[in-house]
Amino acid sequence: MAQRDYYDILGVPRDADEEEIKRSYRRLAMQYHPDRNPGDREAEEKFKEASEAYEVLRDLEKREIYDRFGHEGLKGTGFTGFRGFEDIFSSFGDIFEDFFGFGTTRRGRTMARAGADLRYDLTVSFLDAAFGKDVDIEIPKSMKCDYCGGSGAEPGTFPSTCPTCRGHGQVSRTQGFFTISTTCPDCQGEGQVIHTPCSQCRGQKKVRKKKSLSLKIPPGVETGSRLRLRSEGEEGERGGPPGDLYVVIHVEPHEFFERDGDDIVCQIPISFFHAALGGDIEVPTLNGTRKLTIPRGTQSGQIFRLKGEGIYHMRGHGRGDEIVQLIVKTPTKLTKRQEELLKEFAAIEQAQSERGFFRKRKR
Repeated sequence: MAQRDYYDILGVPRDADEEEIKRSYRRLAMQYHPDRNPGDREAEEKFKEASEAYEVLRDLEKREIYDRFGHEGLKGTGFTGFRGFEDIFSSFGDIFEDFFGFGTTRRGRTMARAGADLRYDLTVSFLDAAFGKDVDIEIPKSMKCDYCGGSGAEPGTFPSTCPTCRGHGQVSRTQGFFTISTTCPDCQGEGQVIHTPCSQCRGQKKVRKKKSLSLKIPPGVETGSRLRLRSEGEEGERGGPPGDLYVVIHVEPHEFFERDGDDIVCQIPISFFHAALGGDIEVPTLNGTRKLTIPRGTQSGQIFRLKGEGIYHMRGHGRGDEIVQLIVKTPTKLTKRQEELLKEFAAIEQAQSERGFFRKRKR
């Protein structure tokens, strides 16, 4: 079944700004929220559909990919939508509080929060992009403080249960058919109060560190390719899942080859005499050199194709081709003997042209 257009789902134009997208999602989420439509499967599906559309269109990077390549482009980034309500409320827990002034009647949905995704820009050589390579990278990220074990409290001291929410992280009140839950203002949803903060992380439970990772660059990547490392982003909050790491590839230019899709293009200079007489020449490729036979009378700018000498197809088998353009060089420094021979050649050429002209006139 074909997926619906995200802009159609939210009912916004393709040039809608962030606020317009947010307002539209708020309206649909209010209408189809599962707490307002208990047992209504159609409403649940529309709620999930609107949430997926909002997740893509609120993210500038995802939105740009979707605008250019549609749903298939998003699959290339690893985005697969939400698995269920838990994912939605985990991602949008704070947003639902902004929209409605409450989280959800299902206890614990707004407590856990997924970690943020991270981006790392990696520059690779033209040949490494063509053939692939294993590299080691260091990612700066927030990680659990080893000194306090992630508790946020100075070793030897312990957090105490928040007296306001009694450790639940939320305070609740009933309003109509909703149980309205808001984040506890005293403990900020933690359920605990730290009286003596850790001297290393200052009560934040995390410190900034660098993590070493091994990354396999597949053959065929190009500038703008994104490699996704699951669960290597920032750690989640309150037991939420970690985010992902996206490695964005930047390919250095090559001194001789240029890339055109999965083909590579190069220019080879040849002499005037070689072009006229034809013969074999040695052509550089990504794998060394290869013989190319050129015919007599080759013209400057003529194109030849070497099959299978290009870039590996990133999402398939085989390789592109190498496109060779021959450039005929006119000699600039001639010896006296070379000049004599060229004048003799020119005289013969002119005589042949004149004879051909008079034959045409006679006919």
